Amino acid sequence: LWTTSRANNLFGQVNYQFSPAFRSSTNFALSRSYSSGFGPYFGITGNGKGIAQDSLQQSDQSTRDSRSRVIQVQQLFNGDFQLGSLRNRVVLGLDFLHVRNDQFFFGSTFASPAINSNFDFSTFNGANMSQLYATSPPGYTYPAFNETNTYSAFVSDVLNITERFNILAAVRLDRFANKGADGANAGYNQTAASPKFGAVYQLVPEQLSVFANYQNSFANRGTYFGYDAANDRLTAPITAKLERANQVEAGVKFDRLGGRFTATLSVYDIRVENILRTDPNPAGAAKFAQVQSGEQVSRGVEVDVVANPFTGFNVVAGFAYNHAELTNDVPATEGRRPGTAGSPYLGNLWLSYRLSEGPLKGLGLGAGGNYASDNMVVNDANNGQFTLPNYVVLNASAFFDQPHYRLSVKMDNLTNKHY
Repeated sequence: LWTTSRANNLFGQVNYQFSPAFRSSTNFALSRSYSSGFGPYFGITGNGKGIAQDSLQQSDQSTRDSRSRVIQVQQLFNGDFQLGSLRNRVVLGLDFLHVRNDQFFFGSTFASPAINSNFDFSTFNGANMSQLYATSPPGYTYPAFNETNTYSAFVSDVLNITERFNILAAVRLDRFANKGADGANAGYNQTAASPKFGAVYQLVPEQLSVFANYQNSFANRGTYFGYDAANDRLTAPITAKLERANQVEAGVKFDRLGGRFTATLSVYDIRVENILRTDPNPAGAAKFAQVQSGEQVSRGVEVDVVANPFTGFNVVAGFAYNHAELTNDVPATEGRRPGTAGSPYLGNLWLSYRLSEGPLKGLGLGAGGNYASDNMVVNDANNGQFTLPNYVVLNASAFFDQPHYRLSVKMDNLTNKHY
């Protein structure tokens, strides 16, 4: 099973310094992409009798002569100046984003054998899928022809109230204009504002700080197809409400021993609403119908440490815990961790040592790894639970640093861990 794809990207930037306190930056980006061919995937189909008796669905989502174009222009003005005794670091910005999609998706299911069967999976191949499409129409089609423009303006200011106390205030305004899909679907407009506030206070200058922030964000999800159960078909395109998230974060930062030990501890709470989900009706889900309901709550803690105990030796370590659950959702997933949330526990550690003097000055070694706990990728009452096991991936490197060049060799996944 194969697909043909290509992409072209062009970037440009123009910077201008008006004065020591003010500067301008103009950024431009153009991206074009193309794809045509198969898109095979596997999925678990539940029957309510437990994962061991479920089916492993072999399906394809193909594209046919699909094209996409993205143009973005951004203008930034940065200022760093005094108003009386208060230092201001201001950013003013304008942004224009144009997206054009001319894409056609279609697909079918090849087979759904039982997970524990002796099915020959090699039969799921390009020749057989081509034969399936030649003898019967696709199980579904999904045209994605649309054109959108997003006009944005934003402003932020970091204000030094005192040498120890800084505050941040920012707001972003977006106007989203969907021109419709070649006249087949009506266009629509959406406007939203997103504020952000933050504060940092140095309890011990340059050594110990506490911080807190609040931010609101939004995402335009375009249109989606619902499911008409009475007629067993997809509805006309529905304009999605803006998906919104509110985040509160607080923490503490340490910087001791003249920068040889730094650490950050933070806790956060994120609440997202108006999330698009797969239709809970199995017949609708089979047609990729969606519903926009429910909320997701995510809260956790993160720790990052960077240490340089002695010359040449460096330690980078991190730990994260995340609790996520779906609320106000359909009964099958209410109160459960979403399958897209990832592992609840993550950890990383990297140790490196470099010779700082002598004929081999610059020669160094590094070793470390990443840990992820069990990851429940399927977790609902209809399909049961399917968990990917925890893993540790170990890596190592050797390098030789010189003023004008660097030579390095790195080996990832030393133990050939499958994950």
